[in-house]
Amino acid sequence: MIDLSSFDPNAAGNPQSNIFGLPFTEDNARLIIQPVPWEATVNIYPGTARCISSIVRHSVHIDLFWKEHPDLWKQGIFIRETNQKILLKSDYLRKEAELLVGYTCCGKALCDNDFMQKNLKEINCGGAYLNTWVYDHTKDIIEKGKLAALLGGDHSISQGMVQALSEKYNDFGILQIDAHCELRKSYEGFVYSHACVMRNILDKIPQVTKLVQVGTREFCEEEYNYLKENSGRIKTFFDEDLKEEQYNGKSWYEISKSIVDALPQYVYLSFDIDGLKPYYCPSANSPVVGGLEYDQLKTIFKLMKQQGKTIIGFDLCQVGNGRVGTDAQVGSYILWDLCNQFLHSNS
Repeated sequence: MIDLSSFDPNAAGNPQSNIFGLPFTEDNARLIIQPVPWEATVNIYPGTARCISSIVRHSVHIDLFWKEHPDLWKQGIFIRETNQKILLKSDYLRKEAELLVGYTCCGKALCDNDFMQKNLKEINCGGAYLNTWVYDHTKDIIEKGKLAALLGGDHSISQGMVQALSEKYNDFGILQIDAHCELRKSYEGFVYSHACVMRNILDKIPQVTKLVQVGTREFCEEEYNYLKENSGRIKTFFDEDLKEEQYNGKSWYEISKSIVDALPQYVYLSFDIDGLKPYYCPSANSPVVGGLEYDQLKTIFKLMKQQGKTIIGFDLCQVGNGRVGTDAQVGSYILWDLCNQFLHSNS
């Protein structure tokens, strides 16, 4: 147990300290955050691979006091150093992806171009490599008896960690906060695109017995058909339906209870920031009109705890790296709250 007698939680955060200005190390922290600077297949606004340092920088300005559970931070939170090789690999493959998408968008066939076929294979191999890398690093955290979380990066980062958790939990669910379904078989030819992550998880990891999606409001026909065909395993709370229920007089508490009732006991939380209203994430890769308020999610988290649901891991992804800094500032507050929810769930 670390001696915290010389640490003043009321003082301004030290930018030379670890995340949130906390004095912990990987050895004495209970919760370890693995950064994953990856955006190889981001298709609209890049930048999320480089948001991690901005989030860490903003995080030292957060007050550590949480009214309901003021001492949770004392359990320790630590973020590992960002792996520059992964970032450079992402940068390289993103350039390759831009070339490929530019080529196919003009109506040209891949079968006519050996170079573009090679590019596609390289990008897909890169996605497989990233999954293995995340799996190895999160498994290392879990085997040390720590709680593991991911900070992205785009949404494709989730698969490796879910794979690692599947070796510890035989039956668990995913609570996906997201504007998108992420259920495509492939997207722009990329089988490990962020747009395919939940499809890949469901197809390859049978221990995930339930996927509960909240805030969904943009999806293609293929995805809609897939979730209907797998209605026993997937429950989607579409944003439009959530709004209509509220407009017809149903309280958010009642709605939240139905969301939590759909979850199994053990839950992995996958949080794409574009599940929120766009003013929370103006520089996200693909913000969508509509969405959730973060306070609404806190009601869900509170009910999860009351009903005995346990968060077994989480990721925060798709936070933009805008010039104004709003994205990273909001992202740091959300990361702080998710860390506290995770610790509280396992207390």
